[in-house]
Amino acid sequence: MLKDINLNAMNYFEAVARLGGISKAAEELGVSPSAVSQQIRQFEQQFGVRLFKRDKRKLTLTLDGERLFQTTTQAFRMMRDVRSAIQRQRENRHFNLRVSPSFAVRWLSPRLKEFLDLAPNWAVRIDAAPDFSDFETEVVDLDLRYGEGGWTGLHEEAVVHDLVLPMCSPGYLEELRALSDDPIGQLRQARLIDSVKTHYRWDFWLARHGVMGERMVYPLRFDRSSMALQLAADGAGVVLESSTLALDQLESGALVPLSTAFEAIRFPAYWLVCPSRHTSRRIVRIFSDWMREAGRVHDARAAELITGLGCRIREQSGRQLPGEEYVGE
Repeated sequence: MLKDINLNAMNYFEAVARLGGISKAAEELGVSPSAVSQQIRQFEQQFGVRLFKRDKRKLTLTLDGERLFQTTTQAFRMMRDVRSAIQRQRENRHFNLRVSPSFAVRWLSPRLKEFLDLAPNWAVRIDAAPDFSDFETEVVDLDLRYGEGGWTGLHEEAVVHDLVLPMCSPGYLEELRALSDDPIGQLRQARLIDSVKTHYRWDFWLARHGVMGERMVYPLRFDRSSMALQLAADGAGVVLESSTLALDQLESGALVPLSTAFEAIRFPAYWLVCPSRHTSRRIVRIFSDWMREAGRVHDARAAELITGLGCRIREQSGRQLPGEEYVGE
């Protein structure tokens, strides 16, 4: 049985037979020549045969030794090949994720260590870019996309909802209240900050709320939600934006709802998207499981915050405007 074989002595025997001498084997194994000689003697005693012919300082394999060497060298070669393959596989464990820029900075980045702790041996590359992945031509495991879903031919799963509402700094709100007690009137006097890549834009929102007028212009337009939110927090105007991206500023009071008369619109906004074949990849499953739980915790926290600020929440589903695509944020 295998447990009866001295595997350490077999390792010494294979090295001596392969290298053609005890000194060379000792150097490779990092031991003394006497230790090698002792192991060879024990190995021969275990098999009850001579494995080497000793002629002065020259060693040659006996017939039994040759038979054993052919078996052991093949076994050790296979083991070395498997070890190399395992090492290469470990070195090649890469996870490539694409995610919209503002979400990457404001939401994913502060939580990323939680995921890295679940996958400590993986090399993670995150591409914070507004464009969706072309999975057929790019090396991307998973997209964390902003949008409405409905990407033909791809697996998709909503993992984070959004709550959109008009927000501004407390100081700017006081300026607007000095001009009007009516939230609609305040909006007509406000400088509106437009996030051009968001799902809900001012044109749509204002029309739904019957807010029209000559002064309804957007002198400030940004293609990054993070820039629009920061400008609003600095007191430059009112932004119609994501509480998901503004959660820390809402909690700290740097941003406040323009009015509790306006509902927060809730809809599934951030999606895991990839070809169906990618869902069988271990790292994709690990990240997806983590995102589901992180999204669930976030959604509960955001809803509690918004209602705590006095705003009602209205569920919204379906596309904003027929045929439009929303990318990036």
